[in-house]
This record gives sequence, structure tokens and C-alpha cells, in this order.
Amino acid sequence: MVSIIVDEKPIQAEEGANLLQVCLENGIYIPNLCFLKEMENPTASCRLCLVEVNGGDKPVTSCTTKVREGMVVRTDTPRVRHLQQIDFQLLMSAHHMDCRNCLSRKHCELQKIAKFLGIRLKPTKFEELGRDLAVLKHPLFDLLPARCILCRKCLFVCAQANNGQPLLRLVRKGYESLIEAACAGQDPEELPCKYCLACVKACPVSAIVPVPTYELEKTV
Repeated sequence: MVSIIVDEKPIQAEEGANLLQVCLENGIYIPNLCFLKEMENPTASCRLCLVEVNGGDKPVTSCTTKVREGMVVRTDTPRVRHLQQIDFQLLMSAHHMDCRNCLSRKHCELQKIAKFLGIRLKPTKFEELGRDLAVLKHPLFDLLPARCILCRKCLFVCAQANNGQPLLRLVRKGYESLIEAACAGQDPEELPCKYCLACVKACPVSAIVPVPTYELEKTV
């Protein structure tokens, strides 16, 4: 075990442990959207889990930072908050805000982060997002690009469930990037997804919605 200090709070942790996970386990909230504790190499794609570490010249993503002896970490500096607000607003610029009709409205990570960062969420219309937002089809669920924040959690859990061969994939680049099914058109009865739907559970914004026929089977 090693000793670190986070926001003036002494913490004992395993050397080499994930800093974000250590903070969360010790009651120190750091905004994050793309992190899962099972990840050996977090993607840091959301860029929200920024912290400042003594000795560093700029904020770093806590999900990709390993704990080491004597670390002094600040999660709440003005610089960190400013960058988090900018990154969050960039994410929201590509997200269709329709909280009233969203399945995540009562347990929404976006709403939690917005409140934490002091950002007001405003409803947006499809045409304001300026990109292709057509619903994409998987044999067992719909993929909604308008809601997707490209956290990639679905890709990770799908790969885990299928021996490293996900049935979802990231296509296109930059602002046009989206997640699509790699098994479109296949017989649903032949897919392992029927009794899995781990991607549905992992998605923090309800961008993956089971079709009614299979919705009840996701808890089997």
C-alpha cells in the first residue's frame, strides 16, 4: 500500500491502482462517462476526469493515471473545472437533449455531471446537431446516434462478452463518428445478444434501446 493525498484527504491505496477508481471508492467524485473499472487501458475519450497532480505542468485524465507513493492530487482547481466545463459542453453539442422523453431521465449521468459542473442543460432539436442521426438497426435493438456520446462502453462490454470480437463497431471519423451493429441482418435467434444486452446496461444515455420483442429477456 502507498499513501497519497487527494483534495487534502489522506488515502491508502495499492501502488499502480487506477487513480479515478481510487478516488471514487473513497467518496471523491470526479466526473466521468467512458470509464469502467474492468478496463485495463481506459480510453479517456470523454476527457472529463481531469485532475492536477503535483509536479505536473497540466491536468491529466485520472482514468489513465496510476497511483504512486506520495502523490498529491487536486480534483477541484479552477483550471480543472474550466476544462471540464468546456469538454462537457463539447460533448453536449453533439447530443440530442430531450430529457423529458429519455429512458435515462431518472438516472442520467449527464444530468448529474451538468449539476456538478454548474451547467444548464437546454433542449436541442435534431436539425441543430448538423449530422446524420438516422436510427441504426441491430437485430435486437435500435442504436440512436442522436443520443450517443461515443463513450465506447458498449464496445468494451460487447468485446468482453464475445471473446474479444464485439458485435458493435465504431465507424467514420471525427464529428461523423458513430456506433453501428456489425451483425445487421443476422437471425436474432443465432446471436448471443439475446440473453446478454450488456451494451444496453452499460450505455449511460440510453442510446441503445431493445426492441419490444426482446426487452423482457435482458434480465434473464
